[in-house]
Amino acid sequence: MLRRRLLAIPAGLLAAPALAQDAFPNRPIRVVMPLAAGSAVDVMVRIVADRMGEILGQRLVIENQTGASGMIGMRNGARAPADGYTLLAVNDAVMTMLPNMSSQAGYDPLKDFAPIGQVARIRWALVAAANFRATDVAGLIADAKSRPGQIDFASGGPGSPQHVAMEMFMAAAGVRMNHVGYRGATPALNAVAAGECPVGFFGLPTPVQLAEAGRVKILATAGPRRVETLPDVPTLAEAGLPGFAFFTWGALLAPAGAPAPIVARLNAVLRDALATPAVKERLEGLAYEIVGNQPDAFAAALARDHAAMGALVRAANIRAE
Repeated sequence: MLRRRLLAIPAGLLAAPALAQDAFPNRPIRVVMPLAAGSAVDVMVRIVADRMGEILGQRLVIENQTGASGMIGMRNGARAPADGYTLLAVNDAVMTMLPNMSSQAGYDPLKDFAPIGQVARIRWALVAAANFRATDVAGLIADAKSRPGQIDFASGGPGSPQHVAMEMFMAAAGVRMNHVGYRGATPALNAVAAGECPVGFFGLPTPVQLAEAGRVKILATAGPRRVETLPDVPTLAEAGLPGFAFFTWGALLAPAGAPAPIVARLNAVLRDALATPAVKERLEGLAYEIVGNQPDAFAAALARDHAAMGALVRAANIRAE
């Protein structure tokens, strides 16, 4: 009789516990960060990941895997299981710049990943060591013209966004400086703060904190308008380089082949996190511009940026090798 009663129970009810166990996510999610701890994308994603973990009921664990200007972490992330339990936190440098600059990238940004969503845009600034003799953009340009190739600038490595931004600046200003690459944006910025390297371009907000501590000078910002939290700092366009603009973005990806329902779930949670007042206030207070788009919009933006960066790289002959 017991057997007959069990057989009479609808099959869907018997399967319910198994389905519940398989609900996503049922364990922590690993987020591969191919960029240095403390970098603009690292700061941004950690803020958002904390809130996403609260919504999902599972932690998002950030793993910084630096090296080769971010290519090592990207390769590892691309080869991870496409089950939603490994994500990547990226900037446009590793998605649109490096693949256009290096034949050794080892991943295809348009084919090897499933876009989840862009988190925010990162505003950039031209930063100088506190003891550097130039106090403004005009002074830096004049100094660089008086001693071509003798002023060092720091970057996170060949082909990094710091490198690209300075190449754009040098072309616009008609100067030539010497590139010194470090293992990531954070070590490069630390070198400027220590007076080891006099200048560099860096994403906000970390330079602001160093400027408040008197360790660096922010000569100008690189957007089309002034940063609200830096009202007294001119843009590069205002400082004598009309039309100059440079910004990057941070985003979340999954390896290609991640199930569409999981990608959609992660995108919804990302957008919910960005809409949380505390998260929104914190990001905007650090000079980020929140995006929070859908996967298809991110994919379209990525394709456009990849093509545009390819044209710029070829025109300027910038290589990461």
